Amino acid sequence: MTDPAVAPPRRSLVHHRDFRALWTGDALGQLGAQLATLAVPVLAVQTLHADAWQMGALTAAETAAFLVIGLPAGAWVDRMRKRRVLIGADLVRAAALGGVVACAAAGVLSMPVLYAAALVMSCATVFFDVAHQSYVPGLIGLDHVVEGNAKLQATASVAQVAGPALGGVLLRVVTAPALLVVNAATYLLSVVFVARIRADERLPPREERGPLVHEIREGLAFVAHQPLLVRIVVCTSIGNLGWSVVSALLTLYALRDLGLTAAGLGVALSAASVGGLLGALLGERVARRVGEARVIPLAAVALALPMACVPLAGVLPWNPEVTLAAGLAVAYFALVVFNIAAVSFRQRLCPPRLLGRMNASVRFVVWGTMPVGGLLGGWLGTTVGVVPAIWVGVTTGVLAALPVLASPLLTMTTLPEPAEHPGIRTGS
Repeated sequence: MTDPAVAPPRRSLVHHRDFRALWTGDALGQLGAQLATLAVPVLAVQTLHADAWQMGALTAAETAAFLVIGLPAGAWVDRMRKRRVLIGADLVRAAALGGVVACAAAGVLSMPVLYAAALVMSCATVFFDVAHQSYVPGLIGLDHVVEGNAKLQATASVAQVAGPALGGVLLRVVTAPALLVVNAATYLLSVVFVARIRADERLPPREERGPLVHEIREGLAFVAHQPLLVRIVVCTSIGNLGWSVVSALLTLYALRDLGLTAAGLGVALSAASVGGLLGALLGERVARRVGEARVIPLAAVALALPMACVPLAGVLPWNPEVTLAAGLAVAYFALVVFNIAAVSFRQRLCPPRLLGRMNASVRFVVWGTMPVGGLLGGWLGTTVGVVPAIWVGVTTGVLAALPVLASPLLTMTTLPEPAEHPGIRTGS
C-alpha cells in the first residue's frame, strides 16, 4: 500500500497534451524567427547595401513596439484569450514577411519596406511574447514552470542551432527573399499546432476590469514594489541595451570587416547556439545545483564577459569564425540559464490576474532599451567606427551585471514559493 505521506513522482510535461501542442508551435515559430534573423540583415547588407546607420535603424524597428505599445499590450492581453492572441500574432508575422517577398519579386524592395515590415512584426511579437509568458503558468501549473520554461528554452536553443545552419545552407542555393518564404511557412505551421490546444481559459469578469490606464499603472506598481525583481529588470534592460549595439552591427562587421560569407556567418551563429542548447538542457539542473536565485547574478557575469570575443575576432591569431562562435557559445549558455531562472522568478511571484500586465511592464523596460541600443549602435558605427562601437556594447553588457551582483540574490538559493494559479482550467 502506498504511503499517503509520500508524494507521487511528478509527471513530465512531455505527457501534457496541450503543452506538447504549444511546445511544437513555439518550436516552429522559433525556427522561423532564427531564419529571419539571418535572412533580413543579409538582405539589407548584400542586396540593398545598407550602411551602419541603416542597420541600426533596422534593429530599432525590430524592437520598437516594446517601447511604444508594450505597456497597454499587457492590459489588453489580460482581457483576451491568450491562445487567440498567439494565433493572430503568428498570422500577422507571416503576412509581413509575405509583403517583403512580394516587394522583392516586383523589384521595389527598399530599406523603408524592411523598416515597415520590421515594425509590423515587432508589434505582433509584443502581443505574442506577453501572451505566451502569461499563458504558460496557467496551462501547466506553477509546480511545472521551471520544467516548462526549460523545455521552451531548449526549443529556442535548438532553433538557434538549426536556424542559422539551415539558413546558411539555403542561402548557398536560394536568395534571401526565398528564405523568407520558408520563414513565413513556419509561422503558419505554428498556428496549426497552437490551434489544437484544448484548455478552457477563463477570463476575469468584465465587472472586475478597471480603466486601461489604471490597469497599466497596477502592473507597473507591482514590478516597482518587488526589490529583487527590479534589480533583475535593471540588469536585463542594461544588458539588452549593450547587446543591441552589438547586434545592430554584427552582420555588417562579420561580412565586411571579418570577410565572412553569409553562409559562413550562418555556420558561426549555429555553432555558437550549441551553447544555448546546452544551457537549455542543463539549465534546470544548474539552477538547482547552484541555487535558483544565486544562479541569476552568476549567469549575468558569465553572459557578459565572453562577448569580448566578438570585437576580438578580428585581431586574435585564430580563425575569426571560431573566435566568434566560441565567445557567443559561452554567452548563449549563460543567457539561457539566466532566462530560465528569471522568467520562473517573476511567474511565481506575480498574482495570476496581473500576469499579462506584469510581463508587459517587464518587457517594456527590458526590451524598450533595444531600439535605443540599435540606434546608438548605428550612430556609433557611423561616427567612431564599427569595432569601437561594438566595444561600447560589450562594456555596457559587463556593467549590466552589477545590479544583481550587489543584491541579496547572490546569497539566496531558492525562488519564492509558488502560489495557486486558477487562471486556466486544463483538460486531460
